[in-house]
Amino acid sequence: MDISTVENVLARRIAEAMIDGFNRHYRLIRHYGQQARVLFEAADWKGVHNAVRERIRSYDDRVSETAKFLAASFGAASLDDATWQQLKLLYIGQLINHKQPELAETFFNSVCSKILHRTYFNNDYIFARPAVSTEYIQSYPPTYRSYYPAQHGMRQTIRQIVVDFDWQRPFEDLDRDVAYIMRTASKRFGGWPKAEANAQIQVLHSAFYRNKGAYLFGKAINGHREYAFAVPVLHTPEGQLVLDTILLDNWLISVLFSLSRAYFMVDMEVPSGYVQFLRSLMPSKPTSELYTMLGLGKQGKTLFFRDLKHHLRHSQDQFIIAPGIAGLVMLVFTLPSYPYVFKMIKDVFGASKEMDRATVKRKYLLVKQVDRVGRMADTLEFSHVALPRKRFSAELLAALNSLAPSLIEEEGEDLVIKHLYIERRLTPLNMYLDTATPAEIDHAVLEYGNAIKELACANIFPGDMLWKNFGVTRYNRVVFYDYDEIEYMTDTHFRIIPEAPYPEMEMASEPWYSVGRHDVFPEEFARFLLGSPKVRSAFLKYHRALLNVKFWQTAQEQIRAGHVEDFFPYPEELRFCHSFAANRLDAAAG
Repeated sequence: MDISTVENVLARRIAEAMIDGFNRHYRLIRHYGQQARVLFEAADWKGVHNAVRERIRSYDDRVSETAKFLAASFGAASLDDATWQQLKLLYIGQLINHKQPELAETFFNSVCSKILHRTYFNNDYIFARPAVSTEYIQSYPPTYRSYYPAQHGMRQTIRQIVVDFDWQRPFEDLDRDVAYIMRTASKRFGGWPKAEANAQIQVLHSAFYRNKGAYLFGKAINGHREYAFAVPVLHTPEGQLVLDTILLDNWLISVLFSLSRAYFMVDMEVPSGYVQFLRSLMPSKPTSELYTMLGLGKQGKTLFFRDLKHHLRHSQDQFIIAPGIAGLVMLVFTLPSYPYVFKMIKDVFGASKEMDRATVKRKYLLVKQVDRVGRMADTLEFSHVALPRKRFSAELLAALNSLAPSLIEEEGEDLVIKHLYIERRLTPLNMYLDTATPAEIDHAVLEYGNAIKELACANIFPGDMLWKNFGVTRYNRVVFYDYDEIEYMTDTHFRIIPEAPYPEMEMASEPWYSVGRHDVFPEEFARFLLGSPKVRSAFLKYHRALLNVKFWQTAQEQIRAGHVEDFFPYPEELRFCHSFAANRLDAAAG
C-alpha cells in the first residue's frame, strides 16, 4: 500500500469518526427537544431550566470529546496539509444526504479549532462558507403539516391543528379557546376573506418549549397573501391546558425570538427547514438569531461571524469606543454601521471592583443558563477573532493597548482579539433619559423598575443597578446588559441599615456596621439612583417598594419555596383570559 493510499484511508477514518461525533451530539440535542415535551406535560418547570443549562454545555463537551479521540487515535494534530485537505473533502462527502449538514460543518470547524493552531483557519482547512446546500432536505415527519379549511371548515381545522400535537393533559375547554381564536382573527382582519383555491394553513410539526409554555408557529396562505401566527399553550392553576392567545403581528412573533429571552427547546430532524419556515414569518430576523434561539448557539455564532465579515467587506467606517460612560471592568467598542457592541474584559479593573477575569466569565455564562425573562441581553462569546487592523480608530487602538494588552495580538494586517463578547447595541438608559420627554422618562423609569422586579422573581439580582447598565430597545423595552456584578437572589443577603449608636456616626465616612460580601441595603439605592429630580418622582410613583428590604426578602422566600413566576413575552391585554374575561364570567353565571 503506497503512502497516498495510507493517507487516504487515514483521512477517511478521521472523517467518519468526526461525523460520528457530530451525530452523537445532535442525537442529544434532539433528546432535549423530546424531553421538553415530557417536562411540559409534567409541569416540571425546574426540570425545564435544568435541561436548558445542560444543553448549553453539551456542545462543548462533544467537541472536546471528539477532538481528544482524534488526537489519541489518529494523531490528528500532526497530520500534514495534504491529509487535512483530503479529510475535508471526504467529510463533505459524508454530508451529501445528511439532515443537518450546516451544523455538521460548524462541528467540524469547532473540532479543528481544538486541534490546529488558528493560522490554519482558512478555506483549505475549515468551512469558511457552506459547502452543502440546506434547501429542500427531506424530513420525516415533514417540517410542517398542511391543513385545508375548505374541506372541514375553519373551526374544525383549528381544533384539529391543536389536537394533532397529541398532548396527554386535557384542555380546560378547547372548543372555547378555538372560538376565541376565531373571533380574534376575524376582528383582526375585518372578517374572513374569500377562500382562494390554494387556501391552507401550514403549522410547524414540533411545538417550541420554553419556561412554562409551549408555542405553535404557522401561517395561513390565501392566494398571494400569507398571515403569520403563533399560539402559546399554558397550564391553568388546576393543571389543564389552555390556548392563551393568538399573535397575528409579525413584530409580536419576532419578540418571542428576542435574544433577551431563554432559548427554545424543539425536536427538529432538519433544523434548516424550521429556520426557513420561521424566516417566512419573520423576514427581518437574522438567520443567525433564529439558530441561536432554537438552542443551536454555535451555528448562530458561525452565521453571525460570516455576516460580520461580509459587512466589513462592504463598509468603510472604523471601530470606535462605544459612546457612554466607560465601565470599570469591560472595554466596549462598536462599528457605527453595524448594530452590535464588542466587549472585552480589561486587564486591570477599577479599584472598587473586587473580582478577576474568571469571575466575570462565569457571570456571563450564568446569563446564558438562566431564564432572561426578556430583561437581559444575550451575548455571543468568541475566541481569537481576527479583524482588519486598519478598521480600528487610533483612539480605540490606544485604549486596547492601554487597558487590555493581554487580549490583543497583531498578525499580518489583522488584529487578533483573544476573547470577546458581542451583544446587540442598545441605547444606554442614562443617555436616553438625558434627552427624553417627560412622557418618555415616565415610561422608561416604569420599564427600568419592572426589569429589576422581573429579574428578581427569576432569581437574578443585577448588583450594579445604575442607569448606565441598562439599555432601551427599539420597542422601548428596558434591558440589563452589564453582568460583572450579578448574583443569584438566593445568594444575596438583603439587610436593613442598623440604627447608629450615636447620631454623629451617621456623618462618618465609614459605616458603623459590618458589611459582608453579599450584603445589600435596599434603602441605599435612592442615594445613587435618584439624584435627578426628573426620574425621582417617576421612580417613587412606580417602584418605591424597591427601596424596602421587604420586597427583596419576599422574592427570595418565593424562590426558595420553589415558585416559578409566569412571564409573558407578549402584552398582557392580548391574553384570552383578559380579552374575553366578561364572556367567561357570563358563561360561569349561566
